[in-house]
This record gives sequence, C-alpha cells and structure tokens, in this order.
Amino acid sequence: MKKLWLIFAQTATIGLAIWFLVTVFKPELRPAPQPQVVTVTKEAPVTASAVQADLSYRDAAKRAKPAVVNIFTSQAVKQNRRMPLNDPQFKRFFGERDGDSEGGAKTSSLGSGVLVSVEGYIVTNNHVVESADEIQVALADGRRAMARLIGSDPETDLAVIKIDLPDLPALQFANLEQIAIGDVVLAIGNPFGVGQTVTMGIISALGRSELGINTFENFIQTDAAINPGNSGGALVDTQGNLLGINTAIYSKTGGSLGIGFAIPATTVKQVMEAIIKDGSMTRGWLGIEVQDVSPEMANSLQLESSKGALIAGVVRNGPAARSGIRPGDVLVQIDGKEVTNSSQMLDLISALPPERVTPMVVMRQGSAMQIEATVGKRPKFDRR
Repeated sequence: MKKLWLIFAQTATIGLAIWFLVTVFKPELRPAPQPQVVTVTKEAPVTASAVQADLSYRDAAKRAKPAVVNIFTSQAVKQNRRMPLNDPQFKRFFGERDGDSEGGAKTSSLGSGVLVSVEGYIVTNNHVVESADEIQVALADGRRAMARLIGSDPETDLAVIKIDLPDLPALQFANLEQIAIGDVVLAIGNPFGVGQTVTMGIISALGRSELGINTFENFIQTDAAINPGNSGGALVDTQGNLLGINTAIYSKTGGSLGIGFAIPATTVKQVMEAIIKDGSMTRGWLGIEVQDVSPEMANSLQLESSKGALIAGVVRNGPAARSGIRPGDVLVQIDGKEVTNSSQMLDLISALPPERVTPMVVMRQGSAMQIEATVGKRPKFDRR
C-alpha cells in the first residue's frame, strides 16, 4: 500500500511539472478560456421623459408650487380656571399648547396661502389667520418672513396678508370661462402639516351654493384630495394657473372623502383687489330677509313661475323699507337682471355700489310694480 501511494505521488508530481512546462513554453496549447456571461440593461436617453408628456402634470406643479406658501399663526389664550390646559376638550377646540406667554398659553395653527403678486400679497382663508397675534409665512424655497394682515372678508372666508421679501413668485389667474366639469385640476397645500403636497382630481361641479359654509357661495367642487392644512392653498389647472382657493371639505371624519370646495378665482380677485385698495370688501345691502319661492307659493301668490325671491322680512328703517318694499312681495328683477332665487338675489344686491338708486321689480298681489331703491352699505356680520 505504501509503495502504491509513492507511485501515485510521483506520477502526479511529474504530471504537474509537464503541465507547467507546456503552459510556459507553449501557450498556444493552453485550453481556451470560457466566455463570461454579461447582463445587458437598457436605459432611456437622458432627454426622454419617464412619463408621457400628456400623462404628467409636472410642468403645472413646477410652475405653481413656488407660489404656494405655508402659513403658521399663533394666538395667546387666557387660561380658563374651570378648564385646565391639559384637558382634552381644551386641545380639541383651541389646539395644542405651543408655549407660555404673559397672557397664558399660546396656541398655534397652520394653513396655506397663495402669492398673487410679486409685491408680496398673499391670499388665504380668513379662518386661517382670523384672530391671530402673529402670522409667519414659509416659502417653498426655504425662506421665512413675518406677515401683516391687510384685510379680510369673513363672508367669503378670504383674507389678504403681505410679506416683504425680494424675488417673489406669483401665480397667474386662470380664465374661468374656459373651464368645465371633468377638467383635471391640482390642489397644492400643506395637509396635516406634513409639508407641501400636490394632489390631483377633476372638477366635479361648478357654482355650488347653499351649503351653509359662507354667506356668499359659488364654489368649485373637486375630488382632488383636500385635508386640514390645505385651507388657503391653490387649486390650479394643468397649466399651473390659479383656479381658486381651497377652503372646505365635506367630511364626517376630518379627512378627505373626495368632496372639496374652492372659492373661484373671479371671486378671489374681486375681494383681493377691494381689500388691497380699501382694506375691506364693500357690498350693497337692502335690509331684507328672503326665501326661495316654492311651486306651491307661486300658485298661491298668483305667479307664473317659481322664479324670484320672497320677501319674508324687512329691516325697520332700512333701504328696502324706505323704498316701499314690503313683506310678502316677490323680488323678480334688479337693475334689469332677472332674479331666479334668493341666493342669486343676494349676489346681485351685494354687487351694487352703496348709495346707488337702482330700479327693481316686485310682484305684489299678482301685479308687477317697479320700485326705485337706494342701496345701502352692507354691515359686517359675525358668522361665529
């Protein structure tokens, strides 16, 4: 056995020596190397988009995002001795405790706003900045600035604030005459404070009113996700133009259910310009309480249709009372424009300048009467 192992070892040694000499002096006799397997991957050209242009809204978002800001407000709150600061109900209505101040705790809240001019004017919701002691604005580029309140209009839930910074972006207003139900829209804001967010949806309805959200309502309804913190943010079209200011959601949970409302750009521009010019929004006022005319009412009042606004009450010594309008009259025409319902009548009256003598037509006991009414100035109402 030992002899066999010795023979095997000598044979192996001699074989290795012969293989070494052959590979050194006769390299062409070496066995050909096996080719390596190479995995080839393809990459899109740098100039090509990962998503087809007609399926992406990146350009609209890129254009609009810099002009949408985050708004942080703080308000000093006096401590109620009957309700401790750590009471859950207190936090529910007044927000989380942010710090102490001389007058007690300081609550803070957040929302969004839209830069509408390079001079630093920002449009937001009135409920975002209402009663705030301090207003701080954070821009998408990282800059921050303290803002001052220029004016507000609680009846449309709009407010204008201003910051003083150079090189500010601004959104361009869209032409609302060209929009339609089904158009794609983007909602930009700061939901739940997570940071600037863009959501997409379509226009679900136009001219939504009688929702009980604001006094004057003409909302754009959208299914783009709008959540707490989006208030005051922008609703833009696929070109990045401002369609409206996001203001409310329909929700039983506090989160988005696909029913959001935005104040249209036409209303935003009208209120904004009035606030910048005069510090407030001035509207016409008659001093009447109205309701819609039902088919049954139209029949009993001897009317040909249910169009118009039924005068349910008249303010004593108000513009309507001085002009001869009485309870029971049905207002059917204002300044040559037909009145279709009570909500539209309110819009027509509010658009009239105060102190203007305006022709109106009322139906009284089945007969039409023309009345010359001097429009008054709408007083401020507290909606809280």
